[in-house]
Amino acid sequence: MTIMTKLNSLLFIIPLLTVAIQAHGEPVETYVEAAGPTGPLKGVMLSPGAQPGPVALIIPGSGPTDRDGNSPLGIRASTYKLLAQDLAARGMTTVRIDKRGMFASAAATPNANAVTIADYVNDVNAWVAGLQKRTGAACIWLIGHSEGGLVAMAASKNQPGVCGLVLVAAAGRPLGEVLREQIKANPANGPFVGQAMSAIDSLEQGRRVDTASMHPALQGLFAPQVQGFLISEFSYDPRRLLADEQKPVLVLQGKRDIQVSEADAHQLKQAAPHATLVLLPDVNHVLKAVVSDDRRANLATYTDPSLPLAPDVGSSVADVIMRNSNIH
Repeated sequence: MTIMTKLNSLLFIIPLLTVAIQAHGEPVETYVEAAGPTGPLKGVMLSPGAQPGPVALIIPGSGPTDRDGNSPLGIRASTYKLLAQDLAARGMTTVRIDKRGMFASAAATPNANAVTIADYVNDVNAWVAGLQKRTGAACIWLIGHSEGGLVAMAASKNQPGVCGLVLVAAAGRPLGEVLREQIKANPANGPFVGQAMSAIDSLEQGRRVDTASMHPALQGLFAPQVQGFLISEFSYDPRRLLADEQKPVLVLQGKRDIQVSEADAHQLKQAAPHATLVLLPDVNHVLKAVVSDDRRANLATYTDPSLPLAPDVGSSVADVIMRNSNIH
């Protein structure tokens, strides 16, 4: 979605294999492609050196989010680039991607708004097949951030080429429920909450809405050109997608996330009891460290690529992937 402005977007202690950052030589960066509908999907592979180790595909969150985790809507946290660098230092290969119709993948479809979750699932399948062939890996891990977690869950269904799932700041409920909560949580939205709730209700039922009489603050969120995507997105329930998932799953959630709640992580864990649940106390939605409830300080990290990832993010991801890689 090129214009969508939707908000994307207890310490649970588990005995984990500690994967220390080791010297693997200089990381190797390679531009890679997969087949898209009308042109190539593009991304960048970062590998630790001679041995690729486990291979993971990083699936971006909602809206015009690029391969590094940045957006022209004002997000410059470089979350995915920093995660890729951290995992390369721990012996893993990652591929971070531009979604179809956006950035380097612009040629993959003439209209980036005319997509569905199923389209993104097809793209993930293309990446998985291409990366298996390129790297020789028996399977590919999916790391889905925010909305990317929903795509990862849907893509894993009946896909033997997927090793397992890493769900980072991923909603545990249908996205319509999450959006309702986000809108109601901001007192400034009071004048148009009713209109927003009515629009969400209609989209959940597969009906488009007329935005002409809507409050201006809602016209971008429910713009006609993204309503098809919203109808698609709202139709998925993450709990149902995970209910019969047999592959390894990590649910990673920051407790300072102001977009996706700790309750969502618990719902994902409940849906997949075998999943590893890691809750990090001072981590926000873009995986940066935040030590207070100050909303402005939290949002300030979204625009600062110089800030590193919060401690334990990279190690938590690598621990679960390395621990489960020997079964493939």
